[in-house]
Amino acid sequence: MPLPLYLLALAVFAMGTSEFMLAGLLPDIASDLGVTVGTAGMLTSAFAIGMIVGAPLMAALARNWPGRAGLLGFVLVFLAAHAVGAATSNFPVLFATRVVAALANAGFLAVALTTAAALVPADRKGRALAVLLSGTTVATIAGVPGGSLLGTLLGWRATFWAVSALCLPAAIGILTGLPARGVRKDVTGGPALRAELAQLKSARLMLVMLLGALVNAATFASFTFLAPVVTDTAGLGELWIPVVLSLFGAGSFTGVTVAGRLSDRRPGLVMAVCGPSLLIGWPALAMLADKPTALLVLVFAQGALSFALGSTLITRVLYEAAGAPTMAGSYATAALNIGAAVGPLIAATALGSEAGNLGPLWASGLLVAASLLVAFPSRGVLTAGRNSELLQ
Repeated sequence: MPLPLYLLALAVFAMGTSEFMLAGLLPDIASDLGVTVGTAGMLTSAFAIGMIVGAPLMAALARNWPGRAGLLGFVLVFLAAHAVGAATSNFPVLFATRVVAALANAGFLAVALTTAAALVPADRKGRALAVLLSGTTVATIAGVPGGSLLGTLLGWRATFWAVSALCLPAAIGILTGLPARGVRKDVTGGPALRAELAQLKSARLMLVMLLGALVNAATFASFTFLAPVVTDTAGLGELWIPVVLSLFGAGSFTGVTVAGRLSDRRPGLVMAVCGPSLLIGWPALAMLADKPTALLVLVFAQGALSFALGSTLITRVLYEAAGAPTMAGSYATAALNIGAAVGPLIAATALGSEAGNLGPLWASGLLVAASLLVAFPSRGVLTAGRNSELLQ
């Protein structure tokens, strides 16, 4: 894989750390800024909404920029937003910085996805996407637990400054490692924006976006609420929370890496293996969560299966949106983040059911079941070629 892909993955690592780190910082932020924890939780919602809205908006804004200029600009805005957030003592200002950071993150990821696809031959988009998304999975392994620890030791502001610092080598790498022009095919001679938006009328594209959103919703429904399962259901100490989250991240890294070698040529195989396995795995985790060993094994497995299937579906979005070279990445980003926003909301509702802490795990199983019910009658959409069969 080309070196620029790994430079882009570094920026994705910094942004992924920022997206997920607030879960362990909200009490500290609330206390420092004089707001309730519930009010501080609005920072998470602001980021998710900014990502959903920002993906197509920022991609449209940057579609006629050279790829390097757009990527560098988004990274620098992201850096500045975190620096302002770290320095402010005003909650509305911090809230605004999260919206700005989300817009920059969404724009970067939308452009980076199409850039990554353009850096490799047409039949290796899945592997390129795996390298790019490895930045997010490594963030869940190291960045999020590290940010939580740094926040505990030095305060939440230190974590924001650390994310800003991570953006510096990423910006330098983009500036020196990517050509000024020629990375994307959108600077001149590409289709008009209206033609790219018209791709959304494709039933095939909308289907794979829906499936990607459902699978990602299932993933984040449980990931968001793993902490009480670890401490209350399994009876483990609080220090086990980052261990379990890191295990999930390690599984996600494994899943993305393995699927990256299959998603271009054998997407049907990934679907056939991961879909039913996830459908069994989430309820199994709910039933065995009180057994620490089973919990640790299943968390790793579910992380691997979730990200293998999710990344394969997002690769399919890029294939199906080939007629929208500058907007395809935004369609994939929007699908991912709709799932990331909706999943925790469904899981929060499930927490109030008789299942209690295990409710989100059952909700994830239902979301996977819904995705399989949608996918089965239209399974040919998930293949590499438009006239291929799903199971090759």
